[in-house]
Amino acid sequence: MGISTKVGIIGCGNISNAYFNSIKGFEGMKVKACADVNPTAAEAKAKEHSLAAVSVDALLADPEIQIVINLTTPQSHAEINALALNAGKHVHCEKPFAVNRADARRVLELAKSKRLLVGCAPDTFLGGGQQTCRKLVDDGWIGRPVAGTAFMMCGGHETWHPAPGFYYLKGGGPVLDMGPYYITALVNMLGPVKRVCACAGRARSERLATSEGAKGKILPVEVSTHAAGTLEFQSGALVTLVMSFDVLKHTNHNIEIHGTEGSLRVPDPNGFGGEVKLYKRGMKDFETVPLSHGYCDNSRGVGALDMAYAVKNQRPNRCSGALASHVLDVMLALDESSDAGRHILIDSSVERPAALPLGLRDGTLDN
Repeated sequence: MGISTKVGIIGCGNISNAYFNSIKGFEGMKVKACADVNPTAAEAKAKEHSLAAVSVDALLADPEIQIVINLTTPQSHAEINALALNAGKHVHCEKPFAVNRADARRVLELAKSKRLLVGCAPDTFLGGGQQTCRKLVDDGWIGRPVAGTAFMMCGGHETWHPAPGFYYLKGGGPVLDMGPYYITALVNMLGPVKRVCACAGRARSERLATSEGAKGKILPVEVSTHAAGTLEFQSGALVTLVMSFDVLKHTNHNIEIHGTEGSLRVPDPNGFGGEVKLYKRGMKDFETVPLSHGYCDNSRGVGALDMAYAVKNQRPNRCSGALASHVLDVMLALDESSDAGRHILIDSSVERPAALPLGLRDGTLDN
């Protein structure tokens, strides 16, 4: 069952090309217009991708645009989401869903009152790598999951990003920047988180940018740049999580899940494909498992495509606001646990998003 959906993109920064390019390969979905607080940025992207550059107000007023893709900086996510919903548009935004729980709740309540869908990145868990891992867990290949590890550690973004400052302000940091990929992947496989225990800190109060476009700028650091904690899932599984902008090099695997009958090595959740490795009781070592699903190349925006199918077929969207809000709840709890010196119970809960069916062609999704 096909779709015919026009979308508008608000925010024409560093990540936008990934969306513009991948959406060109989605059947029945087309970007009609783009907008940015900096008109020059919008005009450049419009010229590059052969579409219209308009103001934010004009984009929201366009009756042909059904879905808004919000690619603004984290501090603006909730505001732009609300503007889109109030304009009668479904909205899918970049991660994180918001920078605090109050803003996340307001957006969810507004979407419900308007009978509109709201969604959020990451949508990488819909890729072949993560969906293969989900199937292996669901099919019992490692037995009952009981433990795991998740590591995202790098030296920070000031060496490569053209405008890295916001990564170190409120709403940034390794947890809110990269945590969504890792925690969403874990929730997709293991279900919702019950409680969190963590320690967090920062190595420096300032950073020196060396990237092209920001070289020489002093970047104030307002957030924790290293967080280490344990997530207890409602299923009982315990996962050690480390998110850091203070580690120059390491040899830890992105994610591993360990069960009563085996272990699973999960590829980088910041990508769509990757190598999946499985160890079962009796094997000599991990063995590579062929990917069971498609969408293995960079498919940013497939969450918005899923939203379009959800609108047409009146079903929940997989990259839902409820999922993103739960992930935000967990991420915020890491700093809260560190500050309070105790476990933090997670008030929210969420059902795992439906797994993708086998046999989908790239560019389409289920009905």
